[in-house]
Amino acid sequence: MAKRDYLNNLMRDLESHTEVRRFGSGWLSGFFGLLFAIAGFFMVVALRFPDWFATPELAIIKHWGGFRGLVHAVLLVSYGLSLLSLLLRPRKVLGLTALMIGLAAILVGGANVQPQETRDWGIFFGLDFFVVNLLVTGFMFAPLERAFPHRRTQRLFRTEWREDLFYYLVSTMFVQVLGFLALAPSTIINEHTSNWQAFRAGVASLPWIVQFVIVVVASDMAQYWFHRTFHRYPFLWGFHAVHHSAKSMDWLAGSRMHFVEIILLRSITSLPLFTLGFAPSVMQAYIGFVYVWSSLLHANVGGSFNRLGHWIATPRFHHWHHGLEREAFDVNFAIHFPWIDKMFGTFHLPKDRWPENYGIPEDVPKHYWGQFLYPWTRTGKKADETPAEQAGVE
Repeated sequence: MAKRDYLNNLMRDLESHTEVRRFGSGWLSGFFGLLFAIAGFFMVVALRFPDWFATPELAIIKHWGGFRGLVHAVLLVSYGLSLLSLLLRPRKVLGLTALMIGLAAILVGGANVQPQETRDWGIFFGLDFFVVNLLVTGFMFAPLERAFPHRRTQRLFRTEWREDLFYYLVSTMFVQVLGFLALAPSTIINEHTSNWQAFRAGVASLPWIVQFVIVVVASDMAQYWFHRTFHRYPFLWGFHAVHHSAKSMDWLAGSRMHFVEIILLRSITSLPLFTLGFAPSVMQAYIGFVYVWSSLLHANVGGSFNRLGHWIATPRFHHWHHGLEREAFDVNFAIHFPWIDKMFGTFHLPKDRWPENYGIPEDVPKHYWGQFLYPWTRTGKKADETPAEQAGVE
């Protein structure tokens, strides 16, 4: 009971109203102290148990000479901020939690921790990947949403932030498993298309920027039809409904996606990237680009961009895809180029208007496991389904 009360108090303090979080209240120092403490602790764990919690692709960062000094600085900052919060804030839970997590990082070994030999099972959980992704996108979009908000009254810790953060954690920590399953179709195609070598050599010889543009267009075209298919068929909609169940939009909302849909979506969109001969640097650039781009489209960032929104996807363009109004149903499937929606009659961007509400007219569970099972337990119906569609009949 005491543990539950402590966690409830922590959540209430994080979700405090803006007037309670004013500068000098100790909330900002407590929040950033907690953020840096968690980041430092996770990085220390990844350094301590690299076989289990370190992403091989990030090894170049951890082998950088200044990395451990950076982790040490992050922990020191977390201590300072947590103590400042304890001094300033009547509620001590934020500062105390940050201080305890920072001290736990020291008990594990701190920035100078040495790797512990463990049995290599060939499977890892990307704890360091989660930290890097969250910090980069968070420090990029949280200030942007505060400086140029669409909904000015929306708080950083909105009602659904816990579920979305858990989705973010799952999709980054299980990056190896997701990658293996998503790339399986591309691997099979590559193994059976050795006669494509001349074509692939021709693609690889194209200028880098030309390759990148082709990848963006081809991936968006594949994603468009994948996306539209998941809206069309009731069983597939059960998976995609999880993503649309968010009732408010910010940069973290884009991470709310069913595990099965992540695998299928990445399988389809990766086909042109990994089978046609594009340079590895082009593929890596596109993967990084789409991570940031997806966060931007879901972000609580204002701006009408009436002309630009007809050709390049903007937050307002994608927010209409998530709108609860009937006019927002089954429109704006592209994530890069709205002209693809124009080609196939699904474009919708009324001048200067945004959707009033977000979500879907059916009752999706509010917790992760309920949402995971939702495609098989779903009884809700889309408001615009015909009786045949409701029955799953063409």
